[in-house]
Parts: sequence; structure tokens; C-alpha cells
Amino acid sequence: MDMLLDNIRQVNDIKNIREEDLAPLAEEIRQFLIEKISVTGGHLGSNLGAVELTMALHLALELPEDKIIWDVGHQSYTHKLLTGRRSGFESLRKYGGMSGFPKRKESNCDAFDTGHSSTSISAGLGLVKARDLNGEKHTVVAVIGDGSLTGGMAYEALNNAARLDTNYIIVLNDNNMSISENVGGVSKYLNNVRTADGYLDLRDGVYNTLKDMPRYGNQMVKFIRRAKNSFKQLVIPGMMFEDMGITYLGPVDGHNIGQMVRVFNEAKRVKKAVLIHVLTQKGKGYLPAERHPARFHGAEPFEVETGLPVNPRTKANYTDIFSTVMTKLGQRDEKVVAITAAMPDGTGLKRFRNMYPERFFDVGIAEEHAVTFAAGLAAGGMKPIVAIYSSFLQRAYDQILHDVCIQNLPVVFAIDRAGLVGSDGETHQGIFDLSYLSSIPNMHIMAPKNKWELSDMMKFALGFGSPIAVRYPRGEAYDGLKDYRMPIVYGKSEFIYKEKDICLLAVGSMVKTACQVYGQLKEKGYSCSLINARFVKPIDEEAIEAALEDHKLFVTMEENVASGGYGEKVREFLDRKESGKALVTVAIPDEYVEHGNVEILRKEIGMDADSVTERIIAEYGRIK
Repeated sequence: MDMLLDNIRQVNDIKNIREEDLAPLAEEIRQFLIEKISVTGGHLGSNLGAVELTMALHLALELPEDKIIWDVGHQSYTHKLLTGRRSGFESLRKYGGMSGFPKRKESNCDAFDTGHSSTSISAGLGLVKARDLNGEKHTVVAVIGDGSLTGGMAYEALNNAARLDTNYIIVLNDNNMSISENVGGVSKYLNNVRTADGYLDLRDGVYNTLKDMPRYGNQMVKFIRRAKNSFKQLVIPGMMFEDMGITYLGPVDGHNIGQMVRVFNEAKRVKKAVLIHVLTQKGKGYLPAERHPARFHGAEPFEVETGLPVNPRTKANYTDIFSTVMTKLGQRDEKVVAITAAMPDGTGLKRFRNMYPERFFDVGIAEEHAVTFAAGLAAGGMKPIVAIYSSFLQRAYDQILHDVCIQNLPVVFAIDRAGLVGSDGETHQGIFDLSYLSSIPNMHIMAPKNKWELSDMMKFALGFGSPIAVRYPRGEAYDGLKDYRMPIVYGKSEFIYKEKDICLLAVGSMVKTACQVYGQLKEKGYSCSLINARFVKPIDEEAIEAALEDHKLFVTMEENVASGGYGEKVREFLDRKESGKALVTVAIPDEYVEHGNVEILRKEIGMDADSVTERIIAEYGRIK
């Protein structure tokens, strides 16, 4: 049986689809996405909700001349499908395959690379200015979700967009808020009136005529505008945007293609920034995703019939361990407060929120605010624990430096997803935190080797009294080395195996790999020590100095970029001691790491046990 989707082979093919076939095409797209993502995993709920919205944009615009910027970008699957990338879904988010986010290098229909939230309006504003400076006429559209609109950067951009006297379209994809029928109907009427050519020409003509009148002209214009705005305040839900100077259109049914196309075409005539408020349903068309939108935000492979994971987790991951520890800390100390930036489930704080709702704070997608808010809590005598993914904490670097560390406030940073995270790619790999945090005075950094050490480190961090970070990886918590559980002592590492010749110094998640390397070296007849670094700042200089006596080769292992990482600190110490000892630094190259399975990525960049063992043997043979 022929499918409508078979007619979509390249960009703008959707314009050849008959109007009566658009709704069936939308359903075909949904079924295609459900089928493919059930196999590869990916962002399902957000994409199912944006199918008709994406189709309407492609019908109203002329790509690639016109530009669409997808905020975050995890709702861009339909866009990829409509721009000729259907075959790419076989390798979605796999190493060497199609990215789950917009990529300029992947298609000229992807106007801007995204991955973190609240950036689209700023990027779009830049593209608008570039268009005008180049004397071009194309349309620029930024699509931003209601969640991303909680980020302060979005409002900084809106503030600047309000100054425009040229067209710029911002689509607010709202899958959370609702609005009554009567308000929507009145707004629809007013939108049609306010964007009609006759109305715009008359309005501008009246205003210009009045302004030219001596003495009272400007006063009359101000009076009319005040009266108009007072009326609009009663019937238009977007007065916040109107007050900023941005024309508000909506709300619009985000699953009515014809209605959206009409509004988009009307918006293109407005010679200023215009915001179109579109109401959508997250997970639309797939009941499990409609019922459990959080679970299907970033889904692992699942059974289509039930929505249940194909490979359900049987062991706790590090986030689970953190969740348990947080509830215990909250129970023991009523001054403990937890803060997250729109990720209560992802960071494991849902249980804490349920048990201690008055001490839990979700600030929305606003990492900068989260950190300074935590600093204020600490200055007020509370014990704040800020749980944020490594990649997202980058956005709050200045707040960590300026608001927390200069004042030496006791804020604990629980850094989830530290290291390689896999399928989300460059924008989400947590491979820079050791470097950017190490540069800040008064900051201290720990990394646990296994699930028990994460618990011990969180307890230590809470009572430390200064800024401190505990970074731990995504995925299953390592349950090896259970019997190695020395008390956490400030700045001290832990000897796992103590021999001679080769000294492995491993940070956090790399201790597991170091154990494998240790085993391989022993099998090959090499003598080797293994130290669990525990602290990255400060490093345990006494332990390294003690190892200088009977070790010829030092090997640092960390899941962080080489520049500014643990290996550089060890090298600086060895040079300062004029030890003459050789050092192998096992770290992520100073480059962005693309999407793919974590184990494949480790092998590609030489961080798997086999590759590390080969490097060590080669270097040891050179210096022996």
C-alpha cells in the first residue's frame, strides 16, 4: 500500500500534498516516529506533539531560504523527515549516524545547531539582523517551548527583539498551559483584525497623521494607545509580550494545520517581532506518551504495544543512589534543601520533593538563577544541594565563581551525567566540568569510584562548609570494590592495589576501567599499583610523592578533556618535583565528542581498557 510519506523525498515536497491529505500524513509521520524511536530510542513525546506545527511551518515557509531555529532541538524529528532525511532514522543517535538535534553540517535546512534550551530567540535575532544587513528578504522563525521560556536568556532576547522594526517570528510551542474557549475566540478575532492589510495601513496612517499635528498630535497617539491596550488587557492573554513591544497572536490550535498556516502567513506581514502562541499536546497520538510525558521525553528502546522498555533496568544507576542519599540527608537535617533546574526526575530529586516539598525548589530552566539562589540560601544558614547535569552547569559558571566561591559559601554541587553520556552528542557530553571548576578558587571537587563512595562523598560534602562538587556519571552504578571503603578525608586518595613500577591514578568512573587495566597488566607480567584519586581539587600530592620512590611510570585516567583536567595537575606536580618520571595522560581529546554508544565512543578515543593497556605497555617499554 502506498504511503503519503513516500512522496516526501526532499525539502518542500510537502507542498505537493493535497490539503485533504495533510491530516493522514500527520498520522503517518507519528506512526513512523513511534516505530523508529521504539528501536533507536530518542525524544518521542516532544516530537509527537510538534508534528502538525512542523508541517504548517514547512507549508508557510520556503526552506532552506527561510530559516527555522528549533530551541533545544529535541522536537526536530519531523523537520528532519520533511527535509529528506527519512533514511537517517535507521541510525538515529548512533555513532556515525544522524543526530537527534539540528546540525548545520547535516543539512542546509538546519539553520542553527541547538541542544541547550532558551537560545533560539537570541540566535534568530542574530539571523534577522544578518538578513537585514545583507539586504535579504527571507523569513526567520524561532520555535521555543513553554519550558524553555523559563530560561532568563529567552527574556534577554525578547527584550532586544522588541526594538525591531523588521519582521521576526517567534513561535511559542506551549504544551503545558491552557486557555478558555471564549478568550481564544476573541483573541482569534482580534488577531485577524490586527494583522489585516487594511487595518495595518489605516493604523499606521492615523498614527503618522496625528504625530504630524502640532502641539496635541503626540498626546492623542498616546491616549489612543493607552485605551487600546486597556481593552486588549481584558481579552488578550499575551499582554506581557505586548507590553514588551512584541505583537502577540494566539492562542492557536497547534494540531490544526490550516489555522496555523494562515496565522504564519499573517505574521510574515508584521514589520516587527511577533509571537505566535501555539497550543500542542505532548505525546499526541501515542497513549503511553500522552499519559507519561516525562518518561517519553528521552525514551530508551520500548515495546510499541505497551510503551514499556525493551531492556528494563535491573540495577540502580548513580542517579538512583543520589536519590536515596538525598532523602536520608533531608531526614537527618532539616536545613538541607534541594535545588534543580527543571529536572526533578532526571536528577533523582522526585522522592525528596515528595517527602520535603517545602525544602525542594525547581527553578525551571534557569541554571544561573539556581546557583545564585543556592548561594542566598547558604548565606541564610541553609544547606543547599544543587543537582544539575554537567553539561548544563556550564551555563552557571559565572554564578559559581562570583556568587558562591568568592564568598566561600557552603553550596554542594551534585553533578550528574559527568563524562560521556552517549546518544545526545556534543551538546550534552559532560566532559568539561573538572576543567572549568578547577579554575575557580575555593572550589573543591570529588568523584566517587562506586555507588557506596557516592553516598559517603555526599555526606562528607554536606558537612564540609565550603563550595564542593561531587561529579558522577550517567548509567549503572559500579558495585565493584565493595570492600574498599576508607573514610573520606579531605584531599586524600585511596590505594586500591599497592605494588611498584606502574602507578595508575584513576578519577571516579575511570576506576572501573583502571581495575580492568590492572588485571590485563598483571596477566602480562607487569607490576602495577592503583590509586583511586577521590579528589581532583586538591590532588593528593603526598600519595603521588610517596609513589615516586618505586614507580617508573604514572598513568592518569579521567573522563574529562585533557586541558585543565586531573592529568595536567599531576604533570605540573611531577615537573615541580623535578621527578623525571614518565606520565601517560588518559583523557578525552580537547575536542567535541559526537553522539553514539558510550562504549563505542570510549574505544574510538582510546579510553577503553584494551587501548589504555596497549599505551601503557608501549610507554613502559620505551622508558625501561
